[in-house]
Amino acid sequence: MEFLTVIDGIRTLINAITASGGAADANKIVATGTDGRLDQSLMPIGVAADTDTILASEALSAGDFVNIWLDSGTRKVRKADASNNRAANGFVLSAVSNGQNATVFCQGRNTAVSGMPPGGVVWLSATTPGAASITPPATTPGYIVQQLGFAPSATAILFEYDGYILIAS
Repeated sequence: MEFLTVIDGIRTLINAITASGGAADANKIVATGTDGRLDQSLMPIGVAADTDTILASEALSAGDFVNIWLDSGTRKVRKADASNNRAANGFVLSAVSNGQNATVFCQGRNTAVSGMPPGGVVWLSATTPGAASITPPATTPGYIVQQLGFAPSATAILFEYDGYILIAS
């Protein structure tokens, strides 16, 4: 995309950038990407999604809520599951194969979900690992009850880790 501007009194066509390569891109016009959003490289330091790159110990689907765990001292990520005492510590927006690195969002808007109750509270599922549910899990001993967040629309959940309750036996 080109824009007409005046540089040193001369009309000049310049290209807009959708990502920054650093100082060489100073004073350039910015354009949104194909998703209609600004690339993270264009944001000020300290303004970014709270993410972590962690090795997946199982295949993950886009939108899965995930549990971070230690495997012989190595951090790994797997599907969160209320029936197995695996709290949701974050979520993934892209599918990941077992043994590959996953970008885990530690908080924020999970936009890779569907069927959520707009305006409703959502819970970690005890029947489908990695999924959200509109109903809290049963108070079965060994299960956890974790509120994942709020659904502002049918296709998003605002997630923020706020602990969970373990149902005692």
